[in-house]
Amino acid sequence: GPNLAGVAPSRAIYFAAYSTTKERLNTVLVPESKKVHILAAACGGISSATLTNPIWLVKTRMQLEARVKGEMASNALQCAMHVYHTEGLRGFYRGITASYAGVSETIIHFVIYEALKKELRNSQHSPSPSLTLPPNNSDFFVLMGAAAVSKTCATCIAYPHEVAGTRLREEGSRYHSFIQTLQLVVREEGPLALYRGLLAHLIRQIPNAAIMMATYELIVHLASS
Repeated sequence: GPNLAGVAPSRAIYFAAYSTTKERLNTVLVPESKKVHILAAACGGISSATLTNPIWLVKTRMQLEARVKGEMASNALQCAMHVYHTEGLRGFYRGITASYAGVSETIIHFVIYEALKKELRNSQHSPSPSLTLPPNNSDFFVLMGAAAVSKTCATCIAYPHEVAGTRLREEGSRYHSFIQTLQLVVREEGPLALYRGLLAHLIRQIPNAAIMMATYELIVHLASS
């Protein structure tokens, strides 16, 4: 489905943009500084959000359709064609402002993760300038823990963008912009509505982030060795 079709390219685009940007920024700014991590994470997040928003829109529409009708009435291709015929190409980018706002979550996640990784490296008194820890089992579990902590913090801070993004992608919705959506949700449902579904989101995202970051570190280590 669109969820599987979206995750792989989204992660690939993100890490490709993040790694490339960080590598280039390290040559012109203070290497491995917070500024480098923030700019690299922002570049990765914006690139990924822009290129994969149509996939997430189709996924959201299909989920909402299944919730209303009790079953998935159309497949991903049919849903995409319906969006194109009724809303045009612009329809595929409904909710893109929320996705861009969600880049803040990515930035927070990576800044905290890189800071934790730096502290872990320093605690080992490692003289190596390598950005990754040695590839033994205990180190990867530590990296997974750092990723889980950083993802939890970032998600709790920036979660409202997920709620806004879902509302904006609804077909024929009365939500028109990111700020207007947040204001409308708060006015009609209260501030806590901005965190509806947070627990389920954390249960899904924390293991995902932990495994993803440990895998990323392994790939970086193997590529640089």
